[in-house]
Amino acid sequence: MSDVEGIQRLVEKHRALRDEIGKVIIGQEQVIEQILLSIYTGGHSLLIGVPGLAKTLMVHTVASALGLDFKRIQFTPDLMPSDILGSEVLDKERAFKFIEGPVFANIVLADEINRTPPKTQAALLEAMQERAVTITGVRHQLPLPYFVLATQNPIEQEGTYPLPEAQLDRFMFAIELKYPSVEEEIAVVQRTTGDATPDVQPLFDAQSLIDVQQLIRRVPVPENVVSYAVNLVNSTRPGLESTSDYVNQYVDWGAGPRASQNLVLGAKAHAAIHGKYSPDIEDVKAVSMGILRHRVLKNYKAEAEGISEEDIIGKLL
Repeated sequence: MSDVEGIQRLVEKHRALRDEIGKVIIGQEQVIEQILLSIYTGGHSLLIGVPGLAKTLMVHTVASALGLDFKRIQFTPDLMPSDILGSEVLDKERAFKFIEGPVFANIVLADEINRTPPKTQAALLEAMQERAVTITGVRHQLPLPYFVLATQNPIEQEGTYPLPEAQLDRFMFAIELKYPSVEEEIAVVQRTTGDATPDVQPLFDAQSLIDVQQLIRRVPVPENVVSYAVNLVNSTRPGLESTSDYVNQYVDWGAGPRASQNLVLGAKAHAAIHGKYSPDIEDVKAVSMGILRHRVLKNYKAEAEGISEEDIIGKLL
């Protein structure tokens, strides 16, 4: 099958996947699209929202529709790294045997990741970047494809530990969930207070998703699109000659090179699911907010004046 046919098929399967997820999740189209874009490109996503917005249900539904092995980790203040990664135990023959933790799955839901201290949060770093974990000096490969979809309550809430910048940068998208509209909430209540249980059919499997990831990587990108993505990321960095006064005034720290890579990959996937064989600048813009939101660190002046990261990125766009 040629790449052109592959993209045409991806458009159809993506549309069917959205319909399948829509059996359970009402609204949140943009959120679901960004989750799927990160999966198509092999990235990870961080879902940010107050409790009760169906973040966990959304991830579970996506995993079911993709037909992948799924495990959920509930992050709590007393969670230890070995509870996530696994540990070595003595078996009946008095030999050490490695027992895999819940991180060994295709899709790992790190639920309320900022409820646990940094020591345990850091246990996910190697898994997210290397698709492997090291226990007592032995490296264990994780199953492919591998995605971490983490949920996070707003930092201002009681009992939360902010994720360090190094770990935030491992997430391709930081996706903010808003409250549903009145009409959507009425539909949610009607659907969830009856006795009907939607049946979500798997439309992919592990190998077909790996094929999609390879297809996205082969999508050609014009030089002007790459230049736009890199210049956009550069414009978030204070202290450079080309940086605007606005950024110098309100930004403490800008996005790194991983943001440029993710912008180009995200633009490729965004173009592909919309039936385009090559991305343009509009595709970069479409994915830029979710990719840059958690990588632009505003300063106290921005905080004092009520300027958000979204305001800063919107100004740059």
